[in-house]
Amino acid sequence: MSDFRIIKKYPNRRLYDTEISKYVTLNDVRQLIIDREPVKVVAAKSRDDLTRSVLLQIILEQEEEGEPIMSAEMLEQLIRFYGDPFQHNFANYLESSVKLIAEQRSKVRSKLERVADPFAMMTSLANRNMDVFKEMQDGLFKKVVSSAEEKKK
Repeated sequence: MSDFRIIKKYPNRRLYDTEISKYVTLNDVRQLIIDREPVKVVAAKSRDDLTRSVLLQIILEQEEEGEPIMSAEMLEQLIRFYGDPFQHNFANYLESSVKLIAEQRSKVRSKLERVADPFAMMTSLANRNMDVFKEMQDGLFKKVVSSAEEKKK
């Protein structure tokens, strides 16, 4: 069994997920990436690795939709690094930076989840206390009303 989820890309540009035996879209592959599923895209006939080109295609679609991450100026700078003696250093720096940001984002999310749980617990406790308070109020009012009715008799 492979460590990667194999997606075959056919000459007609269709993508086939071999794990679920179904044709998928670029958006489906994007979701696998978001879900941290290791993916490898290969050409159906030659078995050439097309993963990078498909990932770049996904990034291109994301950049065209909604709010892009990369400005035109940033893309120009990236293009200038190709063939530059510092290309390898820049690639390592960029990869390290993205990993660092991902780790920081993960830590923040983890902290927010821990903070969210106590809020949920406090909300649940407050709701339960309100229910108990309402029951006590109802009981108290019933006693007051029945006591007042008895005095009238």
